Amino acid sequence: MEQTQNKVKAWFGQLVDPNEKIFSKQWFKSYALIVFGTLLFVIADVIFAMPYHLAPGGVYGLANVLTALTGTPLTIFLISMEVPLLVIGSIILGPKFGIKTIVSIVLGWVFTHFIETYWGYEPLIHVGEFFTSVQNLPFDAMQITNEARYFIPDYLLNTLIAGLLYGVGIGMIFKSGATSGGSDIVSMIINKYSGISLGTLVIIVDSCIALSTLFITPDLRLPAYSVLLIFIEGKIIDVVIDGFKSYKTVMIVSDNTEAVKTAITNDLKRGSSCFEAKGMYKGVERSMIYITISKREYVQLKKAILDIDPNAFVNVVDSSEVMGEGFKPISA
Repeated sequence: MEQTQNKVKAWFGQLVDPNEKIFSKQWFKSYALIVFGTLLFVIADVIFAMPYHLAPGGVYGLANVLTALTGTPLTIFLISMEVPLLVIGSIILGPKFGIKTIVSIVLGWVFTHFIETYWGYEPLIHVGEFFTSVQNLPFDAMQITNEARYFIPDYLLNTLIAGLLYGVGIGMIFKSGATSGGSDIVSMIINKYSGISLGTLVIIVDSCIALSTLFITPDLRLPAYSVLLIFIEGKIIDVVIDGFKSYKTVMIVSDNTEAVKTAITNDLKRGSSCFEAKGMYKGVERSMIYITISKREYVQLKKAILDIDPNAFVNVVDSSEVMGEGFKPISA
């Protein structure tokens, strides 16, 4: 009995981040990101994606399709899918999701229920006014409720704004240390037994959910705009997590190493590292310079190398995040 209790305590102990003290500044920051991120995410889904029957992947995307087909509230489908996924995922994968993910999921249910109850699924963005009858109804109008209410859809603008809000919201959730849960759990379970990469599985699962909009209507715009929304969302998530700045990591092999090092030190005011490297083809030993710089500094460096040694070997790699002296401080 005592052994079982210890196992349960250990299991629940893994749900909490040991590096984050309760009510500390970092704790409040993390949970503020979860609250506002989840709210943005739900607004994007209920007010922007759902009225247009878009399915931007994940449990929310599938719930959108099921709600459009049955009329059952989104919250019902979200709870009925996410609770079993969390339980099954925890049994198979262990407590990987943490208390923050659970808080985010529960907040999602609360926000979704509140918005769909007091706002409904009417679009915030549409072209023109609502129509209450089919007389003079534009060909492209859509019915949004069981009543005779129609609106003229603006798919592109709606998709762009939904993707922006989805991306910012999910990015904030990720920055807090939580995960989106949902269909990611399905991908992780399949990954454990199939060996297919997690990234590939996420794309497959989300694409299948986007294609499920064809059950609502054979209109190909729905899956097309759903996929576009997923793409925009992913790009915005990267920006929220990594920021707009991207750096270049440059490796240089030159016959005039000293001149290159001087240009880096004097012109760019940057430090660099130098390694001894041996060519595999001729066995010649040379020095290789390693440096990480901004895009603007890279343009200067490339011009300097062209002037010093046009035959130099230069390998450039994109670095999404660089921390340490001369860059931003290391943070969680």
